[in-house]
Amino acid sequence: MATKMVEKMTASPRQREVCSEGGVMIVIDQQFLDEITEEAKGSPRLRKNRNLHHGDEAPCHRLLNAMEPGSYIMPHRHLSEFKDESLVIVRGALGVISFDEAGNVVDAVRLEAGGNGVAVNIPHGSFHTVVSFASGSVFFESKGGPYTPIAAAEKAPWAPEEGSPDAPLFHQRLLECF
Repeated sequence: MATKMVEKMTASPRQREVCSEGGVMIVIDQQFLDEITEEAKGSPRLRKNRNLHHGDEAPCHRLLNAMEPGSYIMPHRHLSEFKDESLVIVRGALGVISFDEAGNVVDAVRLEAGGNGVAVNIPHGSFHTVVSFASGSVFFESKGGPYTPIAAAEKAPWAPEEGSPDAPLFHQRLLECF
């Protein structure tokens, strides 16, 4: 049996949606990436995510993250065995850094759209962070749901909190890993 397909445009954010009896397929285009990038540039945190899953309780979280240079993500880990995290670069360039329990760098990987390294899978329990090297960088992220805020035990005790006076210097040290 054939499924009736209808294409429509939504006002904001711009998405091409192909509707069928089974739901909606969202097609991400360059204009969509440009829009989320502009939102990231206008954000005090210099990043913006756009969820592709239907809510915080979804069993699989899929999202696009636009991240500008200068955005600091405190190193953290996800302790739940269902929270392995996959990152795929869509546009631009990022660095992904993993650490041991004491805060020593275990690995630093550069991801670049069209480059040699394009994705990583981060196992649950592993301290990690991401840095942006290029304006307009966007990556796809996937991990198990439901959403839970980062707990105290998941924050790296050796790293400064986001927004703290020590964060800019620590962020600069992260960039120097590359």
